[in-house]
Amino acid sequence: MATIVQARAAPDHAEGPSRAVSYSWIVFAFAFGLLISDYMARQVLNATFPLLKAEWSLTDGELGLLSGVVALMVALLTVPFSILADRWGRVKSLTLMAILWSIATLVCAVAQNYSQMLLGRVLVGVGEAAYGSVGIALVISVFPHRMRATLSAAFMAGGLFGHVFGVAVAGEIAASHGWRAAFLAIGLGGLAIAILFPFVITERRISHIVGSQSQAEAPRGAAPQRAKLPLKALFASRTVLLAYIGSGLQQFCAGALPAWIPTFLNRYHHLPVDKAGQLSAMLFLMCGAGMILCGIASDRLARNRPERKIMLASAYCVGSAIALSVAMQCPPGVVQILFLAIAMFLVSGMAGPVGAMVANLTPLAIHGTAFATLTLANNLLGFAPGPILTGWVADDLGLLGAFRLLPLISLLAALIFFAARKTYLTDLAKVAKISAD
Repeated sequence: MATIVQARAAPDHAEGPSRAVSYSWIVFAFAFGLLISDYMARQVLNATFPLLKAEWSLTDGELGLLSGVVALMVALLTVPFSILADRWGRVKSLTLMAILWSIATLVCAVAQNYSQMLLGRVLVGVGEAAYGSVGIALVISVFPHRMRATLSAAFMAGGLFGHVFGVAVAGEIAASHGWRAAFLAIGLGGLAIAILFPFVITERRISHIVGSQSQAEAPRGAAPQRAKLPLKALFASRTVLLAYIGSGLQQFCAGALPAWIPTFLNRYHHLPVDKAGQLSAMLFLMCGAGMILCGIASDRLARNRPERKIMLASAYCVGSAIALSVAMQCPPGVVQILFLAIAMFLVSGMAGPVGAMVANLTPLAIHGTAFATLTLANNLLGFAPGPILTGWVADDLGLLGAFRLLPLISLLAALIFFAARKTYLTDLAKVAKISAD
């Protein structure tokens, strides 16, 4: 315990720079761009579901596994890979990850059967395993504390914009040139950004902005101490535990909807692959906009009342559940799309408040691992089982029946967030007291 207290009181627990500089926004832009590439590599598959189903005679369960296996690998590997990134250097780690998932996407482009495609998707998941957690840790390290909820939401929204571009670009290319060309184009685009990334973003300049020694340049003698810190500090409070769980449950819906909406539009609205992709892209854009705007609202409304972040997270979950329930009771048409758009706007609104809560309740020195733990919960409880279980249920009840069950998960997440409200202020005070000692 003495080791933990000493680490918390160290300069690494400082709140970061007092203001954002121009290079801070360059870091954000490049990290955001790679995150878009990350999710484009995921979403290209979902946009081509109808073509793969027809060519290889696949079930919805098999299609769901191809989508969910990426999140499953992220869940299994995000914590160890994030710990390694904190030690080896975040910039080098992010570059290697991006190169790997881009090459894996190219492997998918030449897959000759289901097994080879599944292997390629596994490799995509390995490459993407720690990008979200390490990327957000890199971003918030070069911005002031007061911007955390907004930045967390804005950065995570990059995943939704990746969905937008992925499904739109993949749908257009697949409709005119086949699904292999779609994987090829997105893999090559990600590889180009990955190669450029370390030439623009460097550990030295980031360390200068933060005002303390970077993780990659830390003395060798400090490594053993940091190795002990995450296992005890990541779960030090009841509130952060509930934040992990609530976020993971809500991401079940946030993972299932983007994976299956293109197919839903193809089956129930009878849209061709390219048109379904275009409309899906608009819905994903609503989701990304909602994530950012809900994060901004959380920062403003909780400026003097930090516990409001949790109540807002709970409200976003309830709102998405109501909108999705109404949408699934409507017949295919404009009204159904309208309520589906509202559900998508709110379904990931809790991302910003939760990101700020995790950042505020864990030491700056282990933010990479803290966000890896959040990523673990998001993927293990949400992004991995969401598409897979939805596909399995769809095989029995139809995709419409599977979608009608999703609001129950959102309501459970809302209850978890509401329960976390009781101890949030107390846990914040404990962290502040330890940091001041």
